[in-house]
Amino acid sequence: MKKMLTGLLACALFLPLVGMAAPVDDAVAELQRDWEVIRYQTPPADRLKRFEVLAEKAHQVSLAHAGRSEPLVWEGIIVSTLAGEKGGLGALGLVKQAKTLYEQAIAIDGRVLDGSAYGSLGVLYYKVPGWPIGFGSKAKAEEMLKKALEINPAGIDPNFFYGEFLIETDRNAEGITFLERALQAPPRPARQIADTGRREEIRTLLAKAKGQ
Repeated sequence: MKKMLTGLLACALFLPLVGMAAPVDDAVAELQRDWEVIRYQTPPADRLKRFEVLAEKAHQVSLAHAGRSEPLVWEGIIVSTLAGEKGGLGALGLVKQAKTLYEQAIAIDGRVLDGSAYGSLGVLYYKVPGWPIGFGSKAKAEEMLKKALEINPAGIDPNFFYGEFLIETDRNAEGITFLERALQAPPRPARQIADTGRREEIRTLLAKAKGQ
């Protein structure tokens, strides 16, 4: 359980739409930055409490921007990361909550944030135990992870997630291909902390997969 561990209608509408989008974009960017700092730059002993606080903050952002998928995706990411920090059976309620958040985001716009909801949901499906304990499903995991790759084929996260899934399901050769592809992914704007941390995770998993 500890493993548990994205056309313009008319010119007259354009400026009002931009004005409406900015607050949610700013709020989501702040959640993203906070998550990166806690996940990759905070001592392990301090992460649980800080993710608990961030999860409540993310929930308030989702409530404030009802009908937008971006906050739901990031609330899901934060809640699922919190579950990974908590571990044990006590994390099951959190991963079920994260699953619901991803599904709600997909129902609004599955392509948002480069398909991150599909990728993150896929991770839950392969890391959560199956019935009767949880909802885990290798088949559903692969389906979701492939959808994320279809939306963002060159992205670091979808290639990493699918590569990790393949390795954990004893398909090492395929997994290594996707992990190496993830290392070649272009840098993401304003995501240096996350990119650096993810690349370290990729290199560690690659070395393990190659028996180094």
